[in-house]
Amino acid sequence: MNKQQLESLLIAFTGADSSNPFGPEALVYKVKGKMYALVSQNEEIPRVTLKCKPEDGEVLVAQFESISPGYYMNKRHWITIKLDGEINQTMLADLAHESYQLVVAKLKKSDRESLFMNG
Repeated sequence: MNKQQLESLLIAFTGADSSNPFGPEALVYKVKGKMYALVSQNEEIPRVTLKCKPEDGEVLVAQFESISPGYYMNKRHWITIKLDGEINQTMLADLAHESYQLVVAKLKKSDRESLFMNG
């Protein structure tokens, strides 16, 4: 999955929006104001930072060279993935969806419900 495909997937989640609060180097994806992904913009090999369960993050970091603890983030709850082809499209999509779901699960009940009222 290339950067453009990943960005299309990330913005397609219900209630998603994107912005550049840290400048043009990073595109941040949020749901109800809470970040679930950050995609680097001006790197030869783009990276995405995603939220994950701590136990999953430990396994992924140990198993894959292109996955490291979250860059500039809480390294226990975030992973950074180099989009160098090591992680296949299905796995990357699953990790992105899991990140979104983890963030949605922590939203206030009213915010969670408002996301899915029309769908």
